[in-house]
Amino acid sequence: MSSLRDSLDLIRMVRPEAGTAALEHEINAERAGSITAAEARVKTAITALAADSANAGALAEARDAVWSYFVQRELIGFRQHQDVIRDLGIPTIVLNGLGAMTNRRK
Repeated sequence: MSSLRDSLDLIRMVRPEAGTAALEHEINAERAGSITAAEARVKTAITALAADSANAGALAEARDAVWSYFVQRELIGFRQHQDVIRDLGIPTIVLNGLGAMTNRRK
């Protein structure tokens, strides 16, 4: 991590505004990776639910995956979800239970 910090310090000495640009680039790359992973989890959960719609665990996983994905989208500024609901084929049964928490005591 020190090499990144050293590089940023050197960049700031030459062009102070460039140091923040490099950091912003890294943050945006992390955001992109996070949203991509969340979308992949939604696709996997929706596929599993379609294969076994009677499985309560698959429904709970799909709801949790979609809810997490929507939170990730909202954190980066996407507030409307209609397009991804349609594009990913998120069923109404999943949308109806978003945010609902179950008792997970073991």
